[in-house]
This record gives sequence, C-alpha cells and structure tokens, in this order.
Amino acid sequence: MHNLIEFLAKYNHWFVFILLEVISFVLLFQYNSYQGSVWFSSANVVSGKIYEWNSEIEAFFSLSQVNEKLVLRNVYLEQQVRALSDSLTSKTQDSSYLRKSQMALLQNYRLISAKVVSNSITKADNFITLDKGSVDGVKKDMGVISGTGVVGIVYLVSTHYSIVIPVLNTKSNISCCIQGRDYFGYLHWTGGNSKMAYVDDIPRHAHFKLYDKIVTSGYSSVFPSGVLVGKIMHVYNSSDGLSYRLKIELSTDFGNLRDVCIIDNSLIQERIELFHAAQDSIKPKEE
Repeated sequence: MHNLIEFLAKYNHWFVFILLEVISFVLLFQYNSYQGSVWFSSANVVSGKIYEWNSEIEAFFSLSQVNEKLVLRNVYLEQQVRALSDSLTSKTQDSSYLRKSQMALLQNYRLISAKVVSNSITKADNFITLDKGSVDGVKKDMGVISGTGVVGIVYLVSTHYSIVIPVLNTKSNISCCIQGRDYFGYLHWTGGNSKMAYVDDIPRHAHFKLYDKIVTSGYSSVFPSGVLVGKIMHVYNSSDGLSYRLKIELSTDFGNLRDVCIIDNSLIQERIELFHAAQDSIKPKEE
C-alpha cells in the first residue's frame, strides 16, 4: 500500500493530465456537431469491422448446424412449391403462372445482398449493422428485407457499412395494409416481445379477419407494395375509439437474422414523385 501511494504521488501530474484530456475530448465531441459526426463515423467503421470478424467466426463454427437446417428447409419448401405449382397449374391452365407471380414483386428493383454483422433485439431502440455501404450503392432511406419479410430502413451509411433502423425500434414507422383489402395503417413496435408489433389507424369500417396477412402498402418511397410484414393475431380499439389497432405476429425472425437484401428505391421514388406531380397538375389554379 505504501508503494502504491508513493507511485500515485510521484506521477500524480500525469493522472491529472490524462483526466483533463478525457474531459476535453468528451466536451469536444458532445457539444460540436462536426467533430461528433466525425467521431461517430470513425467509431462506426471500427466497430463494424470488429462485429464483422465476430460474425464470421460465429458463422464458421455454426456451418454444419446451418447446413443441416437448410437441407431440411429446402425439402419442406420443395414440397410446398410442388403442391402449389400443381394446384395453380390445374386452376389456371398456365404452367408459368407460379414463376411469374414469384418474380413480379421485385423484378423491377435492384437488390443489394448484405450480411448482418451486428444485431440487437432486447433494447427499446435496436439497430442492425450491415456489411455494405456507399461503395456498394447503399443510400439512406433504402428499405431492407429478408427472405421472410420486412426488416427495416437504412438510417446511416459509411463507405463499407450501413446502420438500419429495424421494425424492432420504437422510432420505426412503416406504412402497411391488409393484403387483398387495401385498408392501411402504420406499423409500430412498443418494445418487449421481438415477434410482435402493432398496426395503428385501421379504419372502423374495414373488413378483415384474424390471421389475414399484413404487407407493405407501397405508399412510401421505401418499400414496394406487397412485401410481407406479418399476420393479424388480435384486434383492439384505438384509444379514441375511432379506429382499430391490430396486434401483428412479425414474419421476420430478428433473433436469427443473417442475410438480407437492400432495395434500391430509385424507381419507387420516381413513381412517388410522378404521382405527386400529377396531383399538383390537376389542382385548381388560383385566379
């Protein structure tokens, strides 16, 4: 103890110097937006690389288990596809109908494949880090989907990485509708169960039933219409009694999310801008 006290007394000026340096850096990055953004971008690149290495190591040691699951899943999907194909062919008398319907949804959009290198599902405001950035064509506000449905929206982009606000974030707000019925509302997550979310503002005159599918409405410049979101599990009245609130079981398993696709939304944005231009052109002109 005596030696420790002597050491601290001998080098106390260095400890004071380090403490002041830490305080100065904290004040610099916290109260100056430019320096703060530079720090965030640099930290994002470093942490993204670390997360990527960690994800690759985990993926390597779980390859055998993943492969076994994929084999079983492929067998199951092949059986489903065969049954659906036979059913559709018998009803439509068109053997190419199934292939055309599968490709119709995203055939006009460029998809950027990406891997999840960091993910969380237990916080109120979760984020996902992807291994693709601006050099790969990723931009802010692009939609992100998986093989089973909607994932989220790109929030920040660096050269080689991007940050996504997923559905499991209280700030997420995605326009959705009831499949085949066109009644739309907005998807929200309130925390807690990572498999459940809510769609608000469904009109009172809407007709639907439990287990109806919820899909993207296509009313925004982020997602095309028809991307699967989940299915209706329960119906509530809104707080003001003027609309319904739907409890949704999400189709995407965020706890086991690895491979995703980023949707190049340039075509969606062009369509929305054209629609708004048409609306503006038919407005009565002021005399």
